[in-house]
Amino acid sequence: MKLLKYLLVGIFFGIVLVKSEAVSWFRIYEMFRFQSFHMYGIIGSAVISGIIFLQISKRGYIKSFKGAHIFVPKKENGFARLIIGGTIFGLGWALIGACPGPMYILLGAGVWSMIIVIAAAVLGTFIYGILKNKLPH
Repeated sequence: MKLLKYLLVGIFFGIVLVKSEAVSWFRIYEMFRFQSFHMYGIIGSAVISGIIFLQISKRGYIKSFKGAHIFVPKKENGFARLIIGGTIFGLGWALIGACPGPMYILLGAGVWSMIIVIAAAVLGTFIYGILKNKLPH
């Protein structure tokens, strides 16, 4: 029963992404070619909402489900790692036409080629787990 609420939220999130066309390869293609504002509007509204809710939670108005204050630690090291990681993420997004969340939504919508993408993502995560102690962080 406890996991049911997460399943329902996931289904709702999937429906919202499909209806807003955020998982549409065509919309993502338009975004990377700077031909449409559609995806920038979705991403921008998510960033603005995130900033607002983070600031509200930092002031103690929003707490965790257990009633504790939400604390976000500061990351001190590295602008370069953000640029490198963001570039790799963006290239993968542009190549595949989907970021990690919508991969599962697209699979659920019947885009069977996403099985290959998900398998590759799992393999990449596994390889990172093996190599993470040898990589600069």
